[in-house]
Amino acid sequence: MENKQTAEQQRAVDTAILSRRSIRAFLPDAVPRADLERILEVAARAPSGANMQPWKVYVVSGVARRRLSERILAAYTAPKLPEAPARTASYTYYPRQWTAPFIERRRKIGLDLYQLLGLERGDTEGMAAQHGRNFQFFDAPVGLIFTIERVLEQGSWLDYGMFLQNIMLAARARGLDTCPQAAFIHYHDIISDELGIPASEMVVCGMALGYADPDKVENRLTTEREPLPGFVKFFEE
Repeated sequence: MENKQTAEQQRAVDTAILSRRSIRAFLPDAVPRADLERILEVAARAPSGANMQPWKVYVVSGVARRRLSERILAAYTAPKLPEAPARTASYTYYPRQWTAPFIERRRKIGLDLYQLLGLERGDTEGMAAQHGRNFQFFDAPVGLIFTIERVLEQGSWLDYGMFLQNIMLAARARGLDTCPQAAFIHYHDIISDELGIPASEMVVCGMALGYADPDKVENRLTTEREPLPGFVKFFEE
């Protein structure tokens, strides 16, 4: 009996991990508040150095979500004046210098997504519109904004990643889907103003959460993963 339970638990965990994908089109169906609270409670069991628990979460839905999206979209679509300063992110997410194999992987996922959407190379307007959907949380009914205290260091960011993964897996266990979104870090000032986030906190990312729309073509995208020999070395002697 114990072995059977163990096998079932293994399958459940593996299924949650393997079925997690970044969903870019959601149904409008509401997510029960009780489910949201339980997902966050479970996720908070993530390990953290000295049990610091560096995560802070701002949950937006309904009118609050729409208002935040409208403010960010207004800034995103506003005409870019030559003399206007470039919008700065809350931190540097991507490498300042792209090298192999990372640049090839980035190009491939972009190309795969745009091909599914029927966007041709050079269609900057269409690509910009698709990127702008980030700020609508891809129509998900729930948006999550994550912050971290600025005094915390790299170790706490490692802990934060485990917390984010826990949220996504706990959501999958309940038939929900997610999309973690670094795009929001470029609009940290608007987010902080709208949600009353204190200056001591830095925006880490956003996340869309809800039920995937099975009819949307962009949700067919499944990204590739490097085979084990590409990133693992075993030492046994």
